[in-house]
Amino acid sequence: MQQADNFAAQFDVAVIGSGPGGYEAAIHAARHGLKTCLVEKSSLGGVCVNWGCIPTKALLRSAEVYDLAKNPTTFGVNVGEVSFDLAQAVKRSRNVALKSSKGVAYLLKKADVEVWAGEAALAGGAGVTVTMQDGSVRTLEARNIIIATGSKQRVIPGLEPDGKKIITSREALILKEVPESMIVVGGGAIGVEMAWFYAKAGAKVTIVELMSRILPAEDAEVSEALKRLFEKAGIAVHCGAKLDNVAVSDAGVSAELVEEGKEPQKLDATCLLVAVGVTGAIDGLGLEAAGVETERGFIRTDGQCRTSAPGIYAIGDVRGGMLLAHKASAEAAIAVEAIAGKSPEPLSESLIPRCVYAQPSVASVGLTEEAAIKAGHQVVVGRSQFAASGKANAYGQLEGFVKLVFDATTGRMLGGHLIGHDTVELIGELGLACRYGVTAEGLVNTVHAHPTLSETVREAAFDALQSMG
Repeated sequence: MQQADNFAAQFDVAVIGSGPGGYEAAIHAARHGLKTCLVEKSSLGGVCVNWGCIPTKALLRSAEVYDLAKNPTTFGVNVGEVSFDLAQAVKRSRNVALKSSKGVAYLLKKADVEVWAGEAALAGGAGVTVTMQDGSVRTLEARNIIIATGSKQRVIPGLEPDGKKIITSREALILKEVPESMIVVGGGAIGVEMAWFYAKAGAKVTIVELMSRILPAEDAEVSEALKRLFEKAGIAVHCGAKLDNVAVSDAGVSAELVEEGKEPQKLDATCLLVAVGVTGAIDGLGLEAAGVETERGFIRTDGQCRTSAPGIYAIGDVRGGMLLAHKASAEAAIAVEAIAGKSPEPLSESLIPRCVYAQPSVASVGLTEEAAIKAGHQVVVGRSQFAASGKANAYGQLEGFVKLVFDATTGRMLGGHLIGHDTVELIGELGLACRYGVTAEGLVNTVHAHPTLSETVREAAFDALQSMG
């Protein structure tokens, strides 16, 4: 390794990490007239663009097209025998990710953000040491530093990934062939999406979730509905369960499925996907020496993303809370506004939309019915089934429903929860309604285009309004 340069480049803002939070923070800072650099040790766009959100959605789309192609005659379309080409689906997903990464590079260049390709470590005060990809070391000084390094998978004892038989979502995105069978440990968003993809691609899939239901953070009715629909699609779902005695062989993976009140059951599969447990990507950043406090693997911050060290901020997954790309983007704006001397409003986690992109998809925002009652609200719930929607019938996608939670006293919306085909595209209206306290009457009196799935939102609000009397 070469010695560090004596000269330290000077910046107003240095951003470490180029995921959705990092690159948006850099662009936002540059637009404020601040001289900005961004340090990234891998591909621009971070995990989300290269190994998470974007390539995953591309694969899910391939599975959806294949699923539709297997049953086209109902729509008056006759085709020959269809098959699934995983290699081609993966190739397409990688191209989509590459295009998105290039898009990030273009935006950064357009905003005059200086990009350093290397690995950053805090050097104390305003200093940052960057080990460049060619092995040389450069230093920079910035009046403000934003840490946006994201998260990494936590290693679960007994489920250490080997990249072949026991894999993570990263390996799952680039498998060369569809495994005959797969065990998915974890029924959160990543586990559910990967389980649905590989089941549709032809694998026999089993989900094992430690909590009492899959998607445990979601409304109980939605979680139970998804479990039923997954089981209907041939995906085995075991909740309140764990694996013991996991063993790897040339043939695959074997384990004991342990469920309370039941005899242990042997499971065998071609591979096992670990989709549970993450922690902040904080290793090697020099946080302790810089005076940046951490808690349970994440960086501690206040409502404006300030850390315990003056001039250092943290946003996105590394900050903890909901591990979502759009949360990181929102925090990027908060941190930059604080740096610019403004007083941005802290982010309310209850107003962050949550989406799961299997089909049917799941989308939610605000409080669940259970959480609203626990918070002391008297609630009124409105429901409407997509089976009553003309658009859903025209598309042949009748599964799912909209569930809206309102305060019985004020009539204002507290939460919205949806499950159905592409319901993720409906969450924007409900997020707006929660943020501004729109009432059931307000939603009902808003004209919704016909025929659209959004009419089901209006019908759910009407159902709640009827209950209010």
